[in-house]
Amino acid sequence: MSDADARCEVIAEAGVNHNGRGDLALDLVEAAAIAQADTVKFQTFDPDDLVTATASTATYQARAGAGEAQKAMLEALALPRPDLKRAARAAEAAGVGFLSTPFDVGSARFLVDEVGMRRIKVGSGELTNLPLLLDLARLGRPILLSTGMATIAEVRRALGVLAFARLAEASETPSLAAFEAALAAPEADAVLGETVVMQCTTQYPAPHDQANLRVLDAYAALGVRPGYSDHTLGLDIALAAVARGAVVIEKHLTLSRAMEGPDHAASLEPQEMAELVRGVRRVFETLGSAHKTPQPAEIANMAVARRVLVAARPIRAGEVFTPDNLTAKRAGEGLTPGLYWSLLGQAAAHDFAADEVIRP
Repeated sequence: MSDADARCEVIAEAGVNHNGRGDLALDLVEAAAIAQADTVKFQTFDPDDLVTATASTATYQARAGAGEAQKAMLEALALPRPDLKRAARAAEAAGVGFLSTPFDVGSARFLVDEVGMRRIKVGSGELTNLPLLLDLARLGRPILLSTGMATIAEVRRALGVLAFARLAEASETPSLAAFEAALAAPEADAVLGETVVMQCTTQYPAPHDQANLRVLDAYAALGVRPGYSDHTLGLDIALAAVARGAVVIEKHLTLSRAMEGPDHAASLEPQEMAELVRGVRRVFETLGSAHKTPQPAEIANMAVARRVLVAARPIRAGEVFTPDNLTAKRAGEGLTPGLYWSLLGQAAAHDFAADEVIRP
């Protein structure tokens, strides 16, 4: 297990659950820290850059009272940049990592250059926005890539963009063919090894039977680090993802599901986030190693629970071992029953009482 995989990271996704208020953003940072999440994450966007004036909200957003106009909703939810800086400083002071998903290059440069963000999270909606993805990758930060709504071909193409950004000459023209070639290059495995690709179902809440956790296996086979961005209700699907191999778990955090806003209803409240963190730590610890060997806790029980070769009846010195006088019972330390056949036909070196352990 590599150092990168020595712990499953838990990202508390504050997202837009601050409702555009800096004080609530700070409260969410504090809640993430108290829950002992590894990272707290927000979203940084310019509504004018992100949506048209006529773009509609998703059904779940409208149902949550966000209205029908997506731009108006986003304008109300955008967190001012000074508040983002304060949230980042608060996270650092609390010992929690800070992330914010950028939805445009300007936001990404602000987060990297002014906030000091060391990784970049790419939302599912931007997976197919290859020009933006290329610009983000060229900032030289490790990428966490969410893949809601995607096909495996779209995921591979996005990974090709990330590989191209790292491997191509500055003069090389980006193209779909160039991205495919970059992904096929021998060096691609090395440059993508730090990339986290996160299975995600883009619905709030997401049906548990559409979580499709086996996709984590496919992502691991691509040579990236598999993660899971969970929008299902409860904790069990996220914990199952850890057992399936996810090394990053992301889950929405709210101060209260009763608050107004599009994402609160599908989020965890602070105490639930703390339960998730504890569960993730516990499940990840159970994974152990793929190397099968007796564990420290069970070694003392081996002599008690395993059988050894013993005399089935009294055996005289010189008598040949046969199925009639040789058997296996629990008797402490001795010869493994696997040596039974090799002893048959050999002469006993000395007398054995019934049930006496056979010694070489």
